[in-house]
Amino acid sequence: MGYEIQITVDSKDPHRQAKWWAQTLGWRVEPSDEEFIRRMVAAGHAQESDTTVFEGVLVWREGAAISDPEHPQRPRMLFQSVPEGKSVKNRLHLDIRVGDRREEVAAELVATGATVMHRGQVGPSIWITMTDPEGNEFCVG
Repeated sequence: MGYEIQITVDSKDPHRQAKWWAQTLGWRVEPSDEEFIRRMVAAGHAQESDTTVFEGVLVWREGAAISDPEHPQRPRMLFQSVPEGKSVKNRLHLDIRVGDRREEVAAELVATGATVMHRGQVGPSIWITMTDPEGNEFCVG
């Protein structure tokens, strides 16, 4: 039996994180259904405080998701709001596999808000450990 999975990332600013990761991976931020949100608030199933406006669009305050429109079978990523900031090393991280373009891709990501932590190599495996704008570790290899 196979299960569908979703990767969930705790975030201080889930909409900004979703936008950054969508740009990084070449994915898309899943569109907000503003009419549905308005109906849920009007019917009393949600509060105005459950919503926010991000870049001119009404969205749920608690999170945003991204997905690969060309490969819908891939897991989606959900960025959910949490009150605390990141304080320790991730126990799980993403590896962005780009082959020989790792230095070029790392430089592009630094220009958009990522930080290089260190470079590593074990045998033929070479990678760059980085952090996203909120400090979550990931590797480019």
